[in-house]
Amino acid sequence: MHGKLSKKILSAMFFAVFFLTAGYAFADESTAAENAVVLDLDKAIQMALDNNPKTMIASGNLKSAAGSVKQALGQYGPQIVLQHTENRVKNYTVLPINITESFNNSASVSLPVYTGGARRGNMRTANRNYEIAKLEIGRTDQEVKLDATTAYYTVLQTRNLVALGTESVARLQEHLKNVQAQFDVGIVAKVDVLRSQVELANSQQDLIKAQNSYDVAVASLNNVVGLPLETQTVVDDELAHSNYAKSLEDCIDFSRQHQPQIIQAAKAVEAARGGVMAARSGYLPNISISAGYGWGDREFPGDEKSSWNVSATMNFTLFDSNITRGRVDSAQGTLVQRQASYQQIRDNVFLAVRSSYLSLREAEKRIETASVTVETAEEDYKIALVRYQAGVGTNTDVLDAQVALTQAKTNYVQALYDYNTSWANLENAMGVPVPPRALR
Repeated sequence: MHGKLSKKILSAMFFAVFFLTAGYAFADESTAAENAVVLDLDKAIQMALDNNPKTMIASGNLKSAAGSVKQALGQYGPQIVLQHTENRVKNYTVLPINITESFNNSASVSLPVYTGGARRGNMRTANRNYEIAKLEIGRTDQEVKLDATTAYYTVLQTRNLVALGTESVARLQEHLKNVQAQFDVGIVAKVDVLRSQVELANSQQDLIKAQNSYDVAVASLNNVVGLPLETQTVVDDELAHSNYAKSLEDCIDFSRQHQPQIIQAAKAVEAARGGVMAARSGYLPNISISAGYGWGDREFPGDEKSSWNVSATMNFTLFDSNITRGRVDSAQGTLVQRQASYQQIRDNVFLAVRSSYLSLREAEKRIETASVTVETAEEDYKIALVRYQAGVGTNTDVLDAQVALTQAKTNYVQALYDYNTSWANLENAMGVPVPPRALR
């Protein structure tokens, strides 16, 4: 009696714990669903642009370049200086020893008239560097957009692979049931059961890997768009194919005119020319004018006696131990480097455009062939399954058809992924602008 009672109590406790745990599990799933972040591609890109540190760094560089322009512009304007000096002198050379005080005030203004091209060269360099920094904002936005787009499509790809893995496991489980049933009545050999079990185990292994890849892809997308890594992010989209109409020549022409890297490299050449101009100013005279007015006496604040002065100054260095020559050589070396860099960047951009375009067209062809292959593989699997169930086919035929079907669908998903990511890489290589944002 006590034994039966104990079993009843244990059973009641087991079910209580089960339902309590299940309740918590359902609550956690419900909470996760409520807290999930739903993204489409446009939203993912916008969040990445708003939160990615790259854009903040580029904005900081732009602000720094703007400050350099102000400094260069200030070299054209006057400098006004106010000065107040107090002196207290103890004289030991006369007796009795006395202490004298003096208070002096002055106001002066100076203006450079001619600097041998230094101001003009510095201004050109500062302006071009500012334009480069401004272009860097757009280029950074394009890179962030590419990162977000690639991460987004990777989530779609891995999600589809999880679905394919789940479908493959389900097919093999159903097939194993049929094989086991036929083995139980003595129709098939034990080897068919064992082979089916092995294939099912392998498929389950692939599914585990696919699920892990999906989890990693979601975490990577969260990182790009600025969400906590553990966020339950849901991508509201499917991999699809839409026609790309531009020709390769159109893409290259667009990149020649819009790719920020090419324009930046050209402006870097102009900035280097400004550096050469500024360096050569050391061979030429410097002319400036100045004017001043002063007051001073022995009592504070020193405003009794006054004086004024006006002067014009020309400095011309006859020999500076090759300092100017060294500066010119250095600036000219920088110019040669920037010119070669411009050509290299230009060629690399055209290569990237061509490579991305050809990859896109290749993926497009693979989509067409893979879609036909999927239909053929599905029909082949159905025929192999019916033949095996009828006793005229082999288990190997069914398993081979199952593998071929899964591979065909995987190839189709991969082709769609490659097509969409190649499109994103092509736009990035071309320099397709991202809609402007408020500078941070």
